[in-house]
Amino acid sequence: MPMNILIVGSGGREHALAWKIKQSPFCDSLFVAPGNAGTALVAQNLPIGVSDFDNLATACLENDIRMVVVGPEVPLVEGIQDYFASHGDLSTIQVVGPSAKAAQLEGSKDFAKSFMGRHGIPTAQYKTFQNGELAEACMFLEGMKPPYVLKADGLAAGKGVLIIEELEEAKEALKDTLENDKFGSAGKRVVIEEFLDGIEASCFVLTNGRQYRLLPFAKDYKRIGEGDTGLNTGGMGAISPVPFIDAELRKKIIERIVVPTVQGITSEEMVYEGFVFIGLMICDGDPYVIEYNVRLGDPETEVLMPRLSSDLLALMVELPNEMRGEVEIDSRFATTVMAVSGGYPESYEKGKVILGLPSAAEDTLFHAGTAEKDGQVVTSGGRVLAATQLGETMTESLQKSFAQIEQISFEGMYYRTDIGFDL
Repeated sequence: MPMNILIVGSGGREHALAWKIKQSPFCDSLFVAPGNAGTALVAQNLPIGVSDFDNLATACLENDIRMVVVGPEVPLVEGIQDYFASHGDLSTIQVVGPSAKAAQLEGSKDFAKSFMGRHGIPTAQYKTFQNGELAEACMFLEGMKPPYVLKADGLAAGKGVLIIEELEEAKEALKDTLENDKFGSAGKRVVIEEFLDGIEASCFVLTNGRQYRLLPFAKDYKRIGEGDTGLNTGGMGAISPVPFIDAELRKKIIERIVVPTVQGITSEEMVYEGFVFIGLMICDGDPYVIEYNVRLGDPETEVLMPRLSSDLLALMVELPNEMRGEVEIDSRFATTVMAVSGGYPESYEKGKVILGLPSAAEDTLFHAGTAEKDGQVVTSGGRVLAATQLGETMTESLQKSFAQIEQISFEGMYYRTDIGFDL
């Protein structure tokens, strides 16, 4: 029976989710809060912030929403699932996302590392220090080999991980974080861990806390500059499938990481009906967990959704009960190339008019940071558009993505031309 659905968020991930969910026969009316100029092509945008639970609840009741799909991490860590579950008039609305307790897998690096330790999940060796323990933290650093990995414990909008080559520079960064509030409350505690030298990949799982379904693997590109140089960003592009994840490595990832993760969620009685994003580092053919996210990744969602042949909404509807549906995956490559604002990830200007946009709702140019102003679509974020295409080979798919992005223009627009260079 068709239902009304609300997606919470405003980025490329949420546009890709809306694009996919809208294709389901189970979807009646689709809303996105707050959304962007791209989600407006496939859904009705509601001007409500992702942490404004009271107004999100009111919108759900007014629009007869039966499912809320939470895109970003902040409302999950702040307890949106618990909020709906604890209000009688909202408790029958399905929230796709974990409880606040389970969301600590992303909300606290220390919690996540402890969870991995309890369940024998391979990860880097580490120790956590808090405000007032700077001397001890520096002493711990002195016993490690460079490069030094420092992670702010809490949410820091993707900017809380530092990889530093020089010991004295690492000590200064520790002081900035623990004593000078470089990351605000997110940096009141710092996780120092060993550096894992390998190649990254992203694993995605849909789970109800007891069963799981594996989604396609992906690889994203975080650095602003060609050849993976320069500052970290929220992601400059992504590719799926990941060519180096063969049958043997896939088996290791499932047996050593995915299964123990789901079993850990079960044994610790976490309320978890949603996505787990497992950031992997592959070292000499063995997988290690570098982080958990409690939602889908961005820009990985932009390559996952086009490759997902199954009805995503039908899979999510099953979460409160038994997961019977199987995940069917398109064998083709999907690539996304991100167009960003000039100056990003540091300071940049907004409000630049975007030219050359397709108007078709089914187009896979996903909007990440756009808004409508005076009848025109303008930039409203650092990452602006994700050009996503399918192809029989990675090369064909990338050629299509670059051709797509070359149709677009706005003042200061930049994108990397080497996505997939290392594969």
